[in-house]
Amino acid sequence: MRPETEEDVAQLIRTAREPLSPVGGGTRLRPGEGQGERLNVSGLAGVTLYEPAALTLVVRAGTQLDEVQRVLAAEGQMLAFEPDARPGSTIGGVVAANASGPRRVQSGACRDALIGLRYVDGQGEIVRNGGRVMKNVTGYDLVKLLAGSRGRLGVLTELSFKTAPIPPCAATLALPGLDATQAVAALTSALTGPYDVSGAAWLPGQGALIRIEGLEGSVGIRRRALSDRLAPFGEVADGDGACWSDMIPRVAEGDLWRIVCHPSEVARLLAALPQPLALDWGGGLIWVALPSGEVPRLPQWSGHAARVTGESPLILPAPHPVVARLNASLRERFDPRGIFASESSCKPILQKNS
Repeated sequence: MRPETEEDVAQLIRTAREPLSPVGGGTRLRPGEGQGERLNVSGLAGVTLYEPAALTLVVRAGTQLDEVQRVLAAEGQMLAFEPDARPGSTIGGVVAANASGPRRVQSGACRDALIGLRYVDGQGEIVRNGGRVMKNVTGYDLVKLLAGSRGRLGVLTELSFKTAPIPPCAATLALPGLDATQAVAALTSALTGPYDVSGAAWLPGQGALIRIEGLEGSVGIRRRALSDRLAPFGEVADGDGACWSDMIPRVAEGDLWRIVCHPSEVARLLAALPQPLALDWGGGLIWVALPSGEVPRLPQWSGHAARVTGESPLILPAPHPVVARLNASLRERFDPRGIFASESSCKPILQKNS
């Protein structure tokens, strides 16, 4: 099913008798998702309002992400949360997944840039929440709730964002001699100083990577100061600035896992895992590959782990009973007929550090 208008979406949901799986480009589906009849929203495309001077963009959910980025770049602007631009990705899929890149350590997540939305709930009702400008946000903050809900509370149809200027200058510093565990201390040191770091990651073969952005003079001053601060951790070199465009690793064999934690917990988690494929968010995000079907045996920690690729869905740890009841209540309120809910949709809607 490929509706062309918001009302078409509402009508299809009202008359649906079987589970539906809202999708855009289908590029961010996790194991077990997309099992119902697919409701393809890619027909709801196009920019409906763009005011560069007000840093405001309103766009239909089925619009290709690369088209959104092209429109913004023409005005010297960007989405500050830096979503990875995988081919075929739609802006609605970005919001449904709360997809946020390396700049999250500075600018926040996708949900923090989202100021309003329109969606269709499980009863086929069209709902609007938030506004089209940053000062006009009233009522219940459903905007934050829908971001990251992965299509289980409703079908996104229109989204409003605050945008940001593209920094005129950027520099990436590298400490190539550090392993993943050693890198976290260096990344923490950079993030807790007055350097306005916009990226803090680790990659095999490249070591710790720290990005600073802004006006050329400011970047130069902060670069020298940051190099001095990082000198005790090892040799500081120029890093590959191209690495920030896509920090999500690909695996040819096995399952890819995404683990969210507090940086202070990284050492304990890494001790229970094989060498990671990448660290991001100053160590708060771990990417690791495991043999197909294997479940990591992790110590107790404050975040969660999700199987990103593989045959079956799994989230660790299981949600607390109170959180599970809240999730069930949310689904019942937004989707009383169970049109979007399925056994495969196991990721809790309410999740710490997601």
